[in-house]
Amino acid sequence: MEEEKRIIEINGIKMEIDLRNAKRVDTFKVGDKVRVLVKRYSDSFTSYAGMIVGFDNFKERPTIVVAYVDPGAYSNEPLKFVYINQDTKDTEITAMVDDFIAADKSVIIDQMDKAILKHQQEIEETEAKKAYFLKYFGAYFTENVAK
Repeated sequence: MEEEKRIIEINGIKMEIDLRNAKRVDTFKVGDKVRVLVKRYSDSFTSYAGMIVGFDNFKERPTIVVAYVDPGAYSNEPLKFVYINQDTKDTEITAMVDDFIAADKSVIIDQMDKAILKHQQEIEETEAKKAYFLKYFGAYFTENVAK
């Protein structure tokens, strides 16, 4: 009998819940602020601030699309996306009860600016390699199509 009942506290109010009849129902809509719990290494989990950005109403696997901010030191791109459906493991969401984000907006914007610069440099490098290839290796390739 003890295993069927549980005492929980919500906003300072203690309630005894009969687990045989209790149901958890979460209602979310696009734009809702959420907390995202993501499994990292081994058995460690980290909670991030996020927002529901979409619902993909697939027939077999309806999916909730969540954008979240990971301002970690190892993250070059702090804005990440997670897709929650029946097959999702090691990730869960819940409604956000506070607006705490573990980083400053300017830090996140700075990380994104660095990522943009890095990708722009990669594009310039690839364009330079293409120009080099066309200049020095173009003679190896003919315009004729194989017979």
